[in-house]
Order: sequence, then C-alpha cells, then structure tokens
Amino acid sequence: MHTMQTTIEIDQRSGFCFGVTRAISKAEEELACGHTLYCLGDIVHNGREVERLAARGLITVDHEQFARLHDVSALLRAHGEPPATYQLAQANHIKIIDATCPVVLHLQERIKHEYDADPEHRGQIVIYGKNGHAEVLGLVGQTEGTAIVVETLADVAALDFGRDITLYSQTTKSLEGFREIVDYIQTHIAPTATFRFYDTICRQVANRMPHIRQFAAQHDVVLFVCGQKSSNGRALFHECQRVNPQSFMVDSPADIDALSLQLHKAQSIGICGATSTPAWLMQQCKTRAEQLLNVS
Repeated sequence: MHTMQTTIEIDQRSGFCFGVTRAISKAEEELACGHTLYCLGDIVHNGREVERLAARGLITVDHEQFARLHDVSALLRAHGEPPATYQLAQANHIKIIDATCPVVLHLQERIKHEYDADPEHRGQIVIYGKNGHAEVLGLVGQTEGTAIVVETLADVAALDFGRDITLYSQTTKSLEGFREIVDYIQTHIAPTATFRFYDTICRQVANRMPHIRQFAAQHDVVLFVCGQKSSNGRALFHECQRVNPQSFMVDSPADIDALSLQLHKAQSIGICGATSTPAWLMQQCKTRAEQLLNVS
C-alpha cells in the first residue's frame, strides 16, 4: 500500500486554448444535428481527441482528399487555411464551417493587407514560424506564396538586408525566439532599408511558458500529456524538462504504467499539457496514476 501523502495536481491552466475549444464545439454542434462533417486536417494535434470526435462521426481528410469532395460540409480548424482552400470549396460547392481562430484570422488579414499595399513587392514579408505548419501555410498563402518563413537565426541571416523587411510571427511561437530575431535584423539591416516588426504571438499561449516552468518546479514528477504532433507541446515539454528533469511526456494513461517506479518515489505529481491537450485526457491520466499508487 502506498503512503497517502502523495498529491496529484492537474494544472488548471493547461489544456485547450480558446481557438481549439471553439473549433471543437463547432464540430460537436454540427455532428449533434446528425450532419456528415469533414474536417480538413486533424482538428487538433491530439490523437485521442481526434479519435473521440471520429467516433461521433467527424471524418478527417487531407488536402488531396478535400479536393475530391463535392456538395458536403467541411470544417476548417483553428490553424486557418490559405485562400486557395476557400476557392476550391466554392468551386466544389463545399459548405465551409470556418473555425479559424480569430487571432489567426486577424493576422492573415494584416499580412494580406501588407502584401496588397506593396504591388511591386519591393519589401520582404518575413514570418517567424515552423515551415510547413498548418497555420504558417495559411499565412504564406496570403502573399501568393512569396513570404519568407524563418525558424532559426541561420534562416534570418539569408535575408536581403538591403531591402525593406516586415516581420510577423506565427501565433504560437516563443517570445524569446521572436526577440532574438528582431535583434538580429535590427543590427544587420542596411541604413537605406526599413525594418518593421509586429509581435503577433498569442498571449494565451505565450503566457503558458512562464506558468509551466513554475508548475514543473513545484512537483517532484511531472506528467506532460500531449500528442506527438503538437509543436506547441514539444516546446512546453522542453521547458518542463529544463526546470524539472523528472518530467515525462505521455500520450495516454497507458504510458504511465512504465513510470510506476518514478511515481512511487514522488511526494507530489503534477499533470499538465499543451494547448492541444483535452482536459478529459489529463483527468484520465490522473486516475491512472492514482490507481498505480493506490491513492483515492
């Protein structure tokens, strides 16, 4: 029998961000009406939540399959889509349920406005983001594919510092990374060129970084619940590990069984997750940890 003093706490500030919550409730509303609903790409980068909605009838398709759909309803998830997706939907009579996060939508509009305001495209529109990420594809799409995506300072070094630069950020990138890039461009830009930058990072996501550090430091063992596809999850988990080496990434309650030894040594266990981690999954992980420790 395990001693009773082990506490298991779920981080109340982990879990779905506003944009994801909104996308999922839009999907659930449609499915509750008995409508067939397609979703372009995983609705959220969490396999367990995707499975839960699939069981309710949500059909996930990739862009290739989407192009073959006609006369159906399709949900666009929080990450957003490039203009080409909307054009295709119109041509194929696909009814769009647009769950693009308002923060992302606003950013798309700003980038499009910037692009349209420079018809000769003398300046460079630069986006700090993850190449190939769904949100980034939607942003680059506002510039007819001409925006330059930078992930590292090496990418930034390849810019043309003799030409104007306007910098934006993917909404879920880190503030520290963004500031580094701003500093680098400011020190390298030619005196004849102008540099403008817009911090377009979502504060709901950015504020989780300092919070998760505090949370990880307060516990002996941290179970970070997260799907393999979440880039936000990887960044947050990395922070947990930096603060607390006894941090472990788990995808489902079954993964916790292998950590039984670590749990038994802990006085306090913290459970947290990414912006794509459902609250119900963190709760299931807590229940599994309690079972392993015989704590009720």
